[in-house]
Amino acid sequence: MTLLTVGLNHTTAPLSVRETAAFPPEQFDSALDDFLRLPHVEEGAILSTCNRTELYAVTDAPGDANLRDWLCHQRGLPCADMTQHFYVYRDRDTVRHSLRVAAGLDSMILGEPQILGQMKNAYRSARAARGAGPLLTRLFEHSFAVAKQIRSQTDIGANPVSVAYAGVSLARQIFADLGTTCAMFIGAGETIDLAARYLAETGVRRMVFANRSLDRAQALATRYHGYAIALSDIAGHLAEADMVVSSTAAPGYMVHLSQLKAAVKQRRRKPMFVLDLAVPRDIDPAAGELEDIYLYSVDDLQSVIDDNMASRQQAARLANGMLDARIEEYIDWLDSRQATDTIRIMRERAHQARAQVMAQARRRIARGDAAEDVLDFVGHTLTNKLMHAPSATLRKARGAHQQELLTGARALFQIEDAFDHSMEPLSNSDADQGKNDQ
Repeated sequence: MTLLTVGLNHTTAPLSVRETAAFPPEQFDSALDDFLRLPHVEEGAILSTCNRTELYAVTDAPGDANLRDWLCHQRGLPCADMTQHFYVYRDRDTVRHSLRVAAGLDSMILGEPQILGQMKNAYRSARAARGAGPLLTRLFEHSFAVAKQIRSQTDIGANPVSVAYAGVSLARQIFADLGTTCAMFIGAGETIDLAARYLAETGVRRMVFANRSLDRAQALATRYHGYAIALSDIAGHLAEADMVVSSTAAPGYMVHLSQLKAAVKQRRRKPMFVLDLAVPRDIDPAAGELEDIYLYSVDDLQSVIDDNMASRQQAARLANGMLDARIEEYIDWLDSRQATDTIRIMRERAHQARAQVMAQARRRIARGDAAEDVLDFVGHTLTNKLMHAPSATLRKARGAHQQELLTGARALFQIEDAFDHSMEPLSNSDADQGKNDQ
């Protein structure tokens, strides 16, 4: 059996391809069921996010073409054009990849924690569909344990590198007690959602959300226990905001210099922190000249992000160094399992041979053969049956392969000391004493 991963991510495919390759939630379960019905797929799981789509499989097929073709057909992708975007990992490389993904070491934002939750969801779905057998179950659970170890023993997630968090870090330097502040958010996209979540975690309780679509503003207001306003109402609420965080796709300024001047006057020169995360900018940059306005743009935050990223990269180097030993843990378990399976099959075949020979012996006893003759027959026939397959394999082998098998056989049967190591390889003329008994 082979552990196989076939996929694409932000390093191998553009956004347009990643968007098409991702499985919509409403189609995921049926796609997983179809994937598990593929020939040669003994176990399987699908990990699908905005930045990666990956198929994990335990398979006895020699190649990966059927998995790539299946994914292309499922998502309507041109198979001939997709080869350049796919990566393929097998066995040990699959283990390493899985551990790196779970720990956030393979993410677009190094060390981001969301992928671990997404991977756990993929594993739960595979288990529910009976796709996660012993090998994938062990692989995923081992990956989760390693991710936990890396996060607890390194700083891979200690210094967030999003502009939203960098801005919040600056706000904490300006305000002694964020719990007493009011924050106004302009926009309703992912960046605003992240900034609101970070500020809520630091203790901000009063939040105002302004957006062109009032319904989207209201959704955020409900989530963070604030209230929603229309964009046209910004000026009327600006003075109550200690912090303003803006991130829209509007072509012009959302907040003008005159509005901020009026707000500062109403606030009686109480400082205001203004974070403009939009490109192009939402806030008139001239406001940065006002004495009581602390205005920061994306460019201003870049140094904070660079420092945090440098810290994560150092942690990532440490984390990658920790992976080798943890990869070997899984490989050792896999080797042990394969040895156990091999021993079980060997014993089953030995018992089958014994049963066949004993059945023949009973028939001989029933027809009156002497006990001594029957015992000789049992010993001779059973020996030949047990030795036929290894003897035939050794005899058919050639050159270096034969020597490799001979070395293994001597170790397996503990007969090294019985041989003169200068002996010639087995001759093809050696007769197999048991071949006439099969």
